[in-house]
Amino acid sequence: MTSVVSSAAAPDPGTAIHDSLRRYRRSADWKPLEYLFWCLPVAAYFLFPGNYLLLSQIAVTSLFALSLDLIFGYAGIISLGHAAFFGIGAYTVGLLGLRGMGDPLTGLVLAALFAAILGFLSSFLLLRGSDLARLMVTLGVALMLYELANKFSRITGGVDGIPGIEIKPVLGLFEFDLYGRTGYIYAVVVLFVLFWIARRIVHSPFGQSLRGIQMNAQRMPALGVPVNRRLVAVYTLGAAYAGVAGAILAQTNQFVSLSVLGFENSADLLLILILGGTGRLYGGLIGAIVFIVAKHFLSDLNPQYWQFWLGLALVLLVMYARGGILGTASKWLEKRRQRAQSRPVGGAA
Repeated sequence: MTSVVSSAAAPDPGTAIHDSLRRYRRSADWKPLEYLFWCLPVAAYFLFPGNYLLLSQIAVTSLFALSLDLIFGYAGIISLGHAAFFGIGAYTVGLLGLRGMGDPLTGLVLAALFAAILGFLSSFLLLRGSDLARLMVTLGVALMLYELANKFSRITGGVDGIPGIEIKPVLGLFEFDLYGRTGYIYAVVVLFVLFWIARRIVHSPFGQSLRGIQMNAQRMPALGVPVNRRLVAVYTLGAAYAGVAGAILAQTNQFVSLSVLGFENSADLLLILILGGTGRLYGGLIGAIVFIVAKHFLSDLNPQYWQFWLGLALVLLVMYARGGILGTASKWLEKRRQRAQSRPVGGAA
């Protein structure tokens, strides 16, 4: 009798797996607001025809922020040297262009490859350290690359950079124009494709394991999750994404400067991600839009003190909206939903 009751009460493993997969699929379904969000780049193309260069910068920065969100927002690896991978991608395209190998798609693939190799090799330095140690390691790698690029000026151009990069038409059909129209469409298409891939990854069992590692890395090995291999994989992926972002910047500007490896890029990127909200994918994109647009308008209104006002806005945001724009919006919507559920239905007392 006892065995019958216990067997009846025990959950069916097949049902549990089915429910788990169904939850994965449900969370991976595209929401109406997401479709609306991706209509914005299309609308911007028609509404702001004289600002394609600024819009391209937003798209590149969005992809750069997405790359950091993969390792920081989902795996908890904080970095102050992410510009190293961004710079590798930019210099890859620059050096290829100088040698007449300016095909855009080939440049993207090679930029992603070289950035991924650097990310893979440097990831092993992060496995044994604490958050502070990881911060120092990532910063140290970026500083070393910056000095190497400055030292070997015969190859990289040093402080003068690499001007006049020859970039061939996209797919042999669409040339990069001075107004930035082709560059903007190209950047948005690449951003969307890589975002779609990243979205699939974070909603997969691999992405869920990253969440578990971020919450409790010590417990995950007991669940059969190879923590170190997961961290190496996501760090390599984030590096490849950053390399692609740097490549697009070099292709659309047809110029590479030493600043792509600078600390300011890494610091701004971290601010952008905190501004939009970490661990949400869209947080980096929204943070990039707000940061670049605010920087553009504040520098026009007050060229001398625009950094003060931007810094003040960021301080206020961190103080009163610690989850960033998306985190604060999510909390507000959750409170409204709870209030609606707590209200009496109809005329019930």
